[in-house]
Amino acid sequence: MKPETIFNIIITIIVVNFLLERWMDWLNDKNSSETLPEELKGIYDEEKYAKQRAYDKVKGRFSTVSSTFSFVLILAMLFFKGFAFVDAYARTITDHVLFLPLVFFVILMIASDILTTPFSIYSTFVIEEKFGFNRTTIKTYILDKLKGALVGVIIGGGLMMLFIWFYNYTGELFWLWTWGAIAIFMILITMFYASVIVPLFNKLTPLEEGELKTEIITYCKKVGFNLDNLFVMDGSKRSSKANAFFSGLGSKKRIVLYDTLANEYSKEEITAVLAHEIGHYKKKHTLTTMVVSVVQIGVMLFILSLVINKPEFSMALGVQEKSFHIGLLVFSMLYSPLSMLIGIVMNVISRKNEYEADDYAKTTYSADPLVSSLKKLSVDSLSNLTPHPYYVFMNYSHPTLLQRIKALYN
Repeated sequence: MKPETIFNIIITIIVVNFLLERWMDWLNDKNSSETLPEELKGIYDEEKYAKQRAYDKVKGRFSTVSSTFSFVLILAMLFFKGFAFVDAYARTITDHVLFLPLVFFVILMIASDILTTPFSIYSTFVIEEKFGFNRTTIKTYILDKLKGALVGVIIGGGLMMLFIWFYNYTGELFWLWTWGAIAIFMILITMFYASVIVPLFNKLTPLEEGELKTEIITYCKKVGFNLDNLFVMDGSKRSSKANAFFSGLGSKKRIVLYDTLANEYSKEEITAVLAHEIGHYKKKHTLTTMVVSVVQIGVMLFILSLVINKPEFSMALGVQEKSFHIGLLVFSMLYSPLSMLIGIVMNVISRKNEYEADDYAKTTYSADPLVSSLKKLSVDSLSNLTPHPYYVFMNYSHPTLLQRIKALYN
C-alpha cells in the first residue's frame, strides 16, 4: 500500500470519527425534553431537572469545543508533517534504538499536556465549580498532575521500554513477549491498584465500627464473602459526587467507599451498593473482563507485528526511513475503528454484567435500597437519565437508571 493511501485512510478515519461523535452528541441533545418527563417525576423535581439540563448543555458545549480543538490539532500535525518534525527533533537528543521512541513520545505527551491543561482547569474550576461539584484546591490539582506524571513515567515508561526492548532483541515473536508482560502487569495492577496506586492520591481509612460496618459484615457472612479490607476514601477532597468500587483478586480484594457515600447514604443503601459490587465478584465479572481484555490485547499485538516493519507507515507521516515509533503511531490511528467496535462489544458485555450484579444484590439483599441509592447517585451527579438509545449503545458501560430500575422490579 502506498504511503499516500495510508495517509488518506488515516485522515478519513479521523474525520469520520469526529463527525460520528458530533452526530451522537446531537442525537443525545435532541432527545432531551425541556419539560420534566413523566418517568422522571419520582426521581427529579422541576428545579433539579432544569439544573441537570443546564449542566448537560454546558458539558456538551465544552466537549464540542475541546474535541474540535483536538481534531484541528491532529489534522494540522498530519498535514504539516508535525510528527516528522518531532521525530527529527528527538533524533537530535538521541539516536539510541531504546531511548529514541521514549524521547519521541515524551515530547508528544508534554506538548499535549501543555495544550490540554487549560481545558482541564476550565472543566474543574469553572464548570464543576458552577454546579457545586468541585472541591479540588489548586494545591491538590497541581499535586495530582505531578503525581500522575510520575506514575505515568514509571509505569508507562517502564512498559514502553520493555516493549521496545522486546521489539529490538527478540525477533518476530516480540509481540508474544510483550503480550506476556502486559498480561502479568494487568494481573498485578488488578491485585494492587487499591493498595498501591490509590493511596498515592487519596487517603484510605478502615471503616469505623458502628451500625454500617455491622450491617455490611452481617450481609457478607450471609453470602459467604470474606471481607477483610473495607475502606473509606476521602473522595470529597476533589468532588461532591459519591461512588464505590471493588478492586483486587483473592486475598488482595478491597471494597472502597467514597466518604460522600459513607456519610450521606443510609446503611441499607450502602450495603445494597456493596451487594452489587460483591455480585460482580461472585459472578466472576472482574476475572472474565480481564481475560477478555488480555485476549484483545494479544490480537492487537499480533496484528501490529504484521505491519510494524513496513516503511510505508513511516513514510505516510513524512519520515523517510523505517521507524518503530512512527509505525506504532500510524498503527494506533489505523486500528482505531476496530478498537471502537471492540469497545462497543465490551460495553454490551459490561451492561449485561451490571444487570447480573443488580439481580444478585436484589436476590441476596433487597431491591428497594439499591434503587434508592441508584436514584440518589444519579440525581446527586446530575446524570442525564434520558440519553438517546444509540448513544447508550455506543458509549455506556452501564444501563441507564430507568433500565436498571425496570429490571430490578421485574
